[in-house]
Amino acid sequence: MKRVFDISISFLLLIFLIPLWLILFLVLKIFSPGPFIFTQLRMGKNSKPFKIYKIRTMIRDAEEKKKSLLKFNEVQAPVFKIKNDPRFIKFGKVLSSTGLDESIQVLNVLKGEMSLVGPRPLPISEAKKLPIKYKKRFSSLPGITSEWVIEGAHHMSLKQWMNLDLEYVKKGNIFFDCYILFATLEIISKKLINYGKEINKKPSPPKD
Repeated sequence: MKRVFDISISFLLLIFLIPLWLILFLVLKIFSPGPFIFTQLRMGKNSKPFKIYKIRTMIRDAEEKKKSLLKFNEVQAPVFKIKNDPRFIKFGKVLSSTGLDESIQVLNVLKGEMSLVGPRPLPISEAKKLPIKYKKRFSSLPGITSEWVIEGAHHMSLKQWMNLDLEYVKKGNIFFDCYILFATLEIISKKLINYGKEINKKPSPPKD
């Protein structure tokens, strides 16, 4: 049932996403010449590596520059995340913070490598360093979104994050997937509206 649900929703999403991807392709080509899609090996179900797709939001040599930024990591090692990452290209931060860069992962879903909802897939190097007690999270297909995403991501400790994933693997169902998907769409909508307000905000008149 979960697989049928994933495929059905993914095909519906493609109707809206393909025009969006075409627009983003043109925008990125103008402001940051280079590949539109970024690929990276991630740990999938049963610890099987797979190539994840993302719309590129960073400079070409972002992976090489990661080492110099490890000291600024905002989450517990071995996972690496920085909210205001200096490697973002123009508009890259907007795409990343709204999750639009992850939208192209519906292709991973259609290939059977991911699910719409599930534990977020980690890069191989990070996944291998997780404590053994969290390995159970790899018994499920990784997801485009998860409870971790809607609960605050950057504000959550590694232990809290992993425990949410383990709980999902144990008790997740279609109804909970629907809840997470709707909550994710709500978060994306609010962020896009806020960015729109910032763009349209008129500059304050100079003080005397």
